[in-house]
Amino acid sequence: MKTLQWCVLLLAACGAAAIAQQRDFLTADEVDQIKMAQEPNTRMVLYAKFARERVDLVKSLLARDKPGRSLMIHDALDDYARIIDALDDVADDAIERKIDVKPGLAAAGKLEHEALPLLQKIKDSPPKDMERFEFVLTDAIETTSDSLDASHQNLEQRTKIVEARDAKEKKEVRDAMTGPEREARKAEDQKAADEEQKKTKPPTLYRPGEKKDGGGGLE
Repeated sequence: MKTLQWCVLLLAACGAAAIAQQRDFLTADEVDQIKMAQEPNTRMVLYAKFARERVDLVKSLLARDKPGRSLMIHDALDDYARIIDALDDVADDAIERKIDVKPGLAAAGKLEHEALPLLQKIKDSPPKDMERFEFVLTDAIETTSDSLDASHQNLEQRTKIVEARDAKEKKEVRDAMTGPEREARKAEDQKAADEEQKKTKPPTLYRPGEKKDGGGGLE
């Protein structure tokens, strides 16, 4: 009988996890704002704002003991953690492209420094319904801590970590490819490298095959 109960609980947990993955962690209006913000720092500031709103919502819900609040707290905490992950993805992508993201990291750091003690306080002084959102609370705390640790790294160190992770992921993708797929990817990479070289190569008035002689004429 106990085995059956555990199976039911496990299936319920898996179902809840699947629903959480399907549910959007941003509102339609927030999605539109993110799409409009193409500059990484602007996008990171927006993500920090949205994360702060989720934390404020949790504080407000915890201040009122009303039926149904545990589900709303659960979703707000889940949204918060996924927003922080999205913010870090933007930061890592920008750092890899050599874009200065100090303003965005400052906004994220300020939010996370304020959010982490509040989240930890909830865990240390658990409300009576915390078992219904304990998992996402723990995940939110760990996500915030990891993000703060990353923001405390200097940009050179974080760049090396991002580049190493990207190289590892690319290697895993290449290792999983078949022979023809690998050759096709190699050709694409070479084409991209050639295009990048054309962009950085200084312009010249000489036709192909022409070159300057010692006196500045043509051979």
